[in-house]
Amino acid sequence: MPRITKLSRSVAGKVVIVTGAGSGMGRATAFLFADEGAKVAVTDVKGQQEVADTINAAGAIAHPWQLDVSSQQNVEQVIAEVAERFGGIDILINNAGISTPAPIDSDGYEAMWARGLDVLLTAHTRTVRAALPWLRKSTSPRIVNIASTEGLGATKGISPYTAAKHGVIGLTRSLAVELGAEGITVNCICPGPIDTAMTARIPAEQRAKYAHRRVPLNRYADPEEVAQMTLSISLPAASFLTGATIPVDGGLTIRNA
Repeated sequence: MPRITKLSRSVAGKVVIVTGAGSGMGRATAFLFADEGAKVAVTDVKGQQEVADTINAAGAIAHPWQLDVSSQQNVEQVIAEVAERFGGIDILINNAGISTPAPIDSDGYEAMWARGLDVLLTAHTRTVRAALPWLRKSTSPRIVNIASTEGLGATKGISPYTAAKHGVIGLTRSLAVELGAEGITVNCICPGPIDTAMTARIPAEQRAKYAHRRVPLNRYADPEEVAQMTLSISLPAASFLTGATIPVDGGLTIRNA
């Protein structure tokens, strides 16, 4: 049946870079884009080989790179290698992150502050700057920054993380304005409580209580549920969406009590 619409909802053949793709939401994102026919650059400090091997074994296309997003040199090298191997870059997904618990009066706070902002915020600017020459050549360039519901509110004791995630939202909006005339869309996803290795450290009873009290859907999300939104705003058809901040949180941020 011939199509009667003109905008594509396929990423088949597109080149996507996923940072932090060795586990959790990054892993789910890499798998989903691979399932949809994209060529996936699986980047992380560990776990990237296993994810790429799984994708390739399924008949899709992926290649692993070890990437420390806190290293300017490593970022520039890896992104150049991705573009050379796959013939360009169409989609950049800034997903890499760390947990930074640090009460304001704790020993080592300043080091945690510096590390948190470096990995969770400054790293986004490194990857964008390195990928920009190839994104500018793409017919449907997309940047997706993964923030958190901590960018829309706050939890005590993790101010480096919270400040960084607020910063990611601000960076997203600023870059959307700056790059919009070139057709490069820049959007931000704010995941809520997700079942990942980071949240697995929380006792199951405590997680269940939190979900029942705070999340209208009464549960934590599977990482793929976040990945599905990432895919949606990366489609060629998502060409008039930019500067958006999208909570994927089961309704957490709209609940008053």
